[in-house]
Amino acid sequence: MVVADVDRRRGASPAVAPFATLWVLGTAGALLAVLVALSGRYGPHRDELYFVAAGRHLAWGYPDQPPLTPLVARVMDLVAPGSLVALHLPSALAAAAVVVLAALTARELGGRTGAQVLTAVATGTGVVVVTLGHILSTTTIDTLFWVAIVYVVLRTLSRDAPRGWLLVGLLGGIGLLDKHLVGFLLGAVVVGVALTPQVRHHLRSPWAWAGVGLALLLWLPNLLWQAAHGWPQLELAADIRDEYSGVGPRLEFVGLLLVQYSPVAAVLWVYGLVRLLRVPALVRAKPLAWAFLVLVVAFLVTGGKAYYVVGAVPVLLAAGACGLQERWSRRGLVVTGAVLALGAFVAWPAALPLLPERTFGASVYPEINGDQAEMIGWPELVATVGRAVDDSGAVLVVTASYGEAGALEWYGSDVPVHSGHNGYAAWGPPDADLVRPVVLVGYEDAPAWAVGCRSVAVVDNGVDVDNEEQGGVVQVCDGPRETWADVWDEVSHLDA
Repeated sequence: MVVADVDRRRGASPAVAPFATLWVLGTAGALLAVLVALSGRYGPHRDELYFVAAGRHLAWGYPDQPPLTPLVARVMDLVAPGSLVALHLPSALAAAAVVVLAALTARELGGRTGAQVLTAVATGTGVVVVTLGHILSTTTIDTLFWVAIVYVVLRTLSRDAPRGWLLVGLLGGIGLLDKHLVGFLLGAVVVGVALTPQVRHHLRSPWAWAGVGLALLLWLPNLLWQAAHGWPQLELAADIRDEYSGVGPRLEFVGLLLVQYSPVAAVLWVYGLVRLLRVPALVRAKPLAWAFLVLVVAFLVTGGKAYYVVGAVPVLLAAGACGLQERWSRRGLVVTGAVLALGAFVAWPAALPLLPERTFGASVYPEINGDQAEMIGWPELVATVGRAVDDSGAVLVVTASYGEAGALEWYGSDVPVHSGHNGYAAWGPPDADLVRPVVLVGYEDAPAWAVGCRSVAVVDNGVDVDNEEQGGVVQVCDGPRETWADVWDEVSHLDA
C-alpha cells in the first residue's frame, strides 16, 4: 500500500487491471450488429458514391482527399458490387474497434471492469460514433486512427516505453493517407509532451524521431501527388475555412463539441479532462489533455469543424469513467451507463435509418443530421434523369456535383456520366464524339459553356426530404459551346 501511494504521488503508471473482454466485446458486438442490420436501409451517402467512383480511378491522391478511403470503397465494390451492406461494413467494424480501443484506454488509465464498460457504453452509444459507423467516410477511418494513436501514445508514456513511438509513426503515416487531420493530432501530442516535464524526455528519444520519419515516409506518395497537382487540398481547405469563419460558426463548433456524443457524455468527458490535468497519478497521461485543448483552439481559430476532434474524446471519457469508478459503487456505474445510453438513444434516429423515409422526412431529425437526408432520393433522381435521356436521345449526362454523378453510376445509366466536381474533373472531358444532345443535372441555370438548354424536369425524392438534390432542375442542352476539351476548364470546379 505504501509503495502504491508513493507511485501515485510520483505519477507512475496506474496498475493495469485485467481487460473486461466479455463485457467490452459484447458492447462492441452489439453496436456492430445494429449497424450491420441497418446498413442496407435508405441509400448510399453522396460522399460514398464519390468514394466508389474514386476507387475506380485509384491514385495516390485526389483534389479533396488522400487515397485510403477510396481504396476501401474499391475493395468492397469488388467484393460485392452494388451492395450497401458491404459498402457500410468497414465503417461498422471501425466503430466497433473504436469502442474496444476506448475501453483499452480506460484500462491503461487504471480502470477496472466498471470503468472499461462505462467507457465502452459512453463511446459506443455516442451519436457521432453511431453516425460514422453507418457511413463510409474519411472521418470514420480518421476517427479510428485517432483513437488508436491516442491509445498507443498513452501506453508509450504511461509505461515509459519509447519504442511505442514507432507504432505511433506507423499509425500516423497510414492515417495521413486517409485524412491530413492526423497531422494536427500528432502535432498536438508533441505540444502536450513538451508541456509535461515528467515525460518531456520522450522528445529526445531516437524512437520518437524514427516514428516521425516513418510517418513522413508513408505519407510521401500523397504529398508528391499533391505537389504535382498544385496542392488542391490546400485550396479546398481554404474554402472550408472561409465558410466556417465568423462568430456564428465558432459558437456552433462549441455547441456541437458538447453534444456530438451526447449532452450527458459531455459532462463525463469534461470531468475526465479536468482529471487528466489535475490528478497527480495521471500525470503521464496529461499530454493528451493538453493535446485536446490545443486541437480545440487550433480548429476554433482556423474555422474547423467539431467532428474533427471526435477521436480525441474517448480518452477523456475513459478518464472520467475511471474517476467515477473510484467514487461510486458498481450500482452507481450501472445507473450512469444507463443514463448515458438513454441520453444518446433519443438522437439515434438522426444518426441511423431507424424510421421509414417518409416519417424521417417529416420529423426534426433531418435538421439534426443532414447526412441522413443525403442518403434519400437517389433512385428517384436516377429515374428522372433516365426519362430525360430517353425522351431527348441524349448521348451524355453532365452533373454539377459528384453525388449526382456517383448515383447515376451506382444505380446505372444508359449513357456515359461526367462531372467537373473535384476528382471527377480529372476523369474528363467526355469523348469528342459525345456532343449532342446532353442532359445537365444540378445546374440552377444554364451554364455559360452550354448552348440550347431547356428545363425538362424537376427532381422530387418523393418523401419531401430537403437535401441538395430536392427540387433540382434537369435540363437538356444541344451541347457544349465549343469542344468538350475547350470548355472543360469551365466545367471543372473544386468545392466541398
